[in-house]
Amino acid sequence: MSQPKRRLSEHQVEQFVGNLLRFGVLCATTLVLIGGVLYLIHYGNSPANYQFFRGEPADFRSLGGVETAVLVGRRRGIIQFGLLLLIATPIARVVFSLFAFVLQRELTYIIVTLIVLAGLFYSLLGI
Repeated sequence: MSQPKRRLSEHQVEQFVGNLLRFGVLCATTLVLIGGVLYLIHYGNSPANYQFFRGEPADFRSLGGVETAVLVGRRRGIIQFGLLLLIATPIARVVFSLFAFVLQRELTYIIVTLIVLAGLFYSLLGI
């Protein structure tokens, strides 16, 4: 005898999404804080030079560059990774919501969520 398919309740989806957002923000905040403390320990006594503007180094302009910086223990890389995680948290929420709506077979919400996801990717990729 086969068991009936178990559908996600709205409460379960809301609980998971809330926990996902909490966990993502907490992890991102922790990483930025750790990276910031390590950065200040190393560079805190250095005088600031505001004579010239220096943009973001090239190695922090790609995911691979940030990954490499984190793996070798660069302080700014840890901060940058925390910021990327903070950006990825709401995107993960939208992706999970899409899967939940597909399981619930809510066509209207699936279409709206796909539009939101497309807008997010469009803005991130800068196409």
